[in-house]
Amino acid sequence: MGPKKVADVMGKKRMMLSMEIKIEIIKKCKAGMQLSVLAKEYGRNPSTTGTFLKQKEAIKTETPSKGVTVFSSKRSPVHDEMERLLLVWIKDIEMAGDTITEVIICQKSSAIFSDLGHAQAEANAGEGTSKQELPEVKASCGWFEKFKRRSGIHSVVRHGEAASSDTKATEAFVKTSMS
Repeated sequence: MGPKKVADVMGKKRMMLSMEIKIEIIKKCKAGMQLSVLAKEYGRNPSTTGTFLKQKEAIKTETPSKGVTVFSSKRSPVHDEMERLLLVWIKDIEMAGDTITEVIICQKSSAIFSDLGHAQAEANAGEGTSKQELPEVKASCGWFEKFKRRSGIHSVVRHGEAASSDTKATEAFVKTSMS
């Protein structure tokens, strides 16, 4: 007798659905389509499709950030504001001709986020509203890659030798060698 065949459980990759597809599923269910038919059509488990229907109010009210089509966790408006301010800062650095690296951008994003969090906490205290816990920003390599994808930046960040080069000394050398 040969070895038993084991189902390829690890071969199936977890796939998230975009907001448009979730809204489409909700609309089709409202129109009278059965849950099991919808689940089969979109390649999902019926319980997952049922979860979308239970969360339909939250799904409809979500406003995605620029470039975000799939929600894995809820992003606060402070995250969007932090990224907007970070893009302005990056543009200023780029206009000044200074070098910028991934590490510098990650440190600046953490600083901006903490400043915005403190400002929001003070505003909430002034209004007398309850204190809301803000999720942390983890300025990691993964966050940075997703930030680049969302914001469309790609040529701003210099790595390796290009980031460590002394542009001012290079310009001075070129001027002296030309004359």
